[in-house]
Amino acid sequence: MPPADPDEGTDVHCRLDELLVARGMTLARLSELVGVSVVNLSILKNDRARAIRYSTLQAICDALDCQVGDLLEIRRAGRA
Repeated sequence: MPPADPDEGTDVHCRLDELLVARGMTLARLSELVGVSVVNLSILKNDRARAIRYSTLQAICDALDCQVGDLLEIRRAGRA
């Protein structure tokens, strides 16, 4: 399997905004809890991230009390 093209779009969707609303938490507060800048969290939230470290993913899930599958989902063509 060839490596992913960095300019190619992805079907992975981040549900960070939904989880923040459900928990009454701001992006700024999450930033404080996980030690990641608001800018980088915003990039993730807006599906513009190209990669995420496992340690960051775990810290976000710990702070939001969720599983990786709650945070990230794969959207197939034809489905929302």
